[in-house]
Amino acid sequence: MPVPAPDPRAVRAASLSELRRLRLPLPPPHYPLAWEAGDLVALRPAAELEARTAVLNVVLARCYGMPQQAAMSWLLGAHLLDAVTRPEWQFVTAGRGDRRAFALHLEAIFGLVWLLGLVKRLDPAEPPEDRMVELLPNLQAAESMAQWRSRSLIAPRDATEAAAMLDLYYCLDWSYLEAERHRVPLPGVIDSNAIGQRRWALEWAVNLYGRYHEPPCGWEQVDLSV
Repeated sequence: MPVPAPDPRAVRAASLSELRRLRLPLPPPHYPLAWEAGDLVALRPAAELEARTAVLNVVLARCYGMPQQAAMSWLLGAHLLDAVTRPEWQFVTAGRGDRRAFALHLEAIFGLVWLLGLVKRLDPAEPPEDRMVELLPNLQAAESMAQWRSRSLIAPRDATEAAAMLDLYYCLDWSYLEAERHRVPLPGVIDSNAIGQRRWALEWAVNLYGRYHEPPCGWEQVDLSV
């Protein structure tokens, strides 16, 4: 159910304050707000967040040696074939695509598990938590989707909290690229690729409604160019 989005200018002020704390370049004054006053916001249903997390986990496992047949069987048993995008399906079933690009989805998964409330922080200065792999379906042990759901104590984020994090990563995406361009030291060990992956997850999961927003799009249709 969509709810009123938080004050976009207050959220942006908080995002810029975080960039200053991290000693990163600030976006120009005309950098667009992520939403307008009066817009609505909603988080995708928990089942969709879980499905996307599980699919990306299988894609990541394929990057690191999970057999093709095992990956396909797991997705079939989890009833997730409809949640797999065409590029993901081609990679899972035939190994077609850029393995290095798919491996970056670890950071998108980190964003998703934060949205599901499985980790407390999504700090841009820190890599994914070491224990994150324990929070995902254990594919080596053939843990099913149902078994994973039964042991996962999800508590999806409030939509307004998720929107504020989206605005932060929207600003961070610009800031990290600018910092790398000008060789400004980054605040942690992750780079702009990781920031972009986390933003991808947030852009997909946080649905904004207003006169300047398109209807919620699919995973592959998320636009990170602006």
